[in-house]
Amino acid sequence: MSAREDMLARIATALEGAERTPPPDHPYGAVTPLADLAATFVECVEDYRAVVQRVTPDGIAAAVAEALSRATRIVVPPGLPTEWLAVLDGVEVVADDGHLSADELDRFDAVVTAARVGIAVTGTIVLDHGPDQGRRALSLVPDLHICVVHESQLVGDVPESIAPLRDAVDAGRPLTWISGPSATSDIELERVEGVHGPRTLHVLLVAPTS
Repeated sequence: MSAREDMLARIATALEGAERTPPPDHPYGAVTPLADLAATFVECVEDYRAVVQRVTPDGIAAAVAEALSRATRIVVPPGLPTEWLAVLDGVEVVADDGHLSADELDRFDAVVTAARVGIAVTGTIVLDHGPDQGRRALSLVPDLHICVVHESQLVGDVPESIAPLRDAVDAGRPLTWISGPSATSDIELERVEGVHGPRTLHVLLVAPTS
């Protein structure tokens, strides 16, 4: 008998005759309803010192251009909607083909991506790295990340985010969970931004079409 089998046998012996209490009936995925998902999401994202701008579908391109007013070179995932970049002026746009190195990505001023899920009570954005989000390095290396999130993608809490992400997990794609710009603290608890990812996160929250 192996050590593992011996341990399991001892546990089984100890549990013989013990009263078993059934686990509580927990409706996984259900959370307390929020009065306003969008308002909660905005408040929590801003609490991380990220910028949140609420726009209409027709205003995405103008908002992207405004957020990129100081950028000269940006990188985008291959499946990003081209209309989001329609009013850029004087900005070089490079679609990532998967071959750019980390050093090359670091030479871009910003990246623009879509998202898969926004979690209201934690202020978290989840990327499942579909065509409009690109590979993980895109959202981690450039110093400015402009992320477009639709209100229809918002959920209340973390358990509710699992179902929309199932297809990506089944396909073997990674998930990136973003709660504000990259930040850490040194030994004296001084906040330092941009160490593990973008120094600035600019979120465009798109209202549903009326």
